[in-house]
Amino acid sequence: MRILDILIILSGISFLFYGIAYFTSPHMKSEFVRFGLAKFGILTAVLEILGAIGLLVGLLNNFILLISSVGLSLLMFLGFLARLRVKDSLWVSLPALFYMGLNAYIFLKAIQLI
Repeated sequence: MRILDILIILSGISFLFYGIAYFTSPHMKSEFVRFGLAKFGILTAVLEILGAIGLLVGLLNNFILLISSVGLSLLMFLGFLARLRVKDSLWVSLPALFYMGLNAYIFLKAIQLI
């Protein structure tokens, strides 16, 4: 198994859990309220779940991998901006930065496979 495949699986499973957590954890919903983005909570969770599924399907279809990885990278960039807006610490914001970078890396590697 290639390192890229492992990274794709790691990101896919992570986003699947994060997306599902919105529907099962009151804390996740309260975070969106704190960010002033309560009306975007469900949309974000659905995009995370779809992106996760897209990454995993992307192991077999490079086009879907490209779309999913760039979409999740953009979503995490916006998540990082939301954390900056509410003045969260860098430590608390690191997961968004990490997953933004990870999915940007997956995207760049997927482009090389074309």
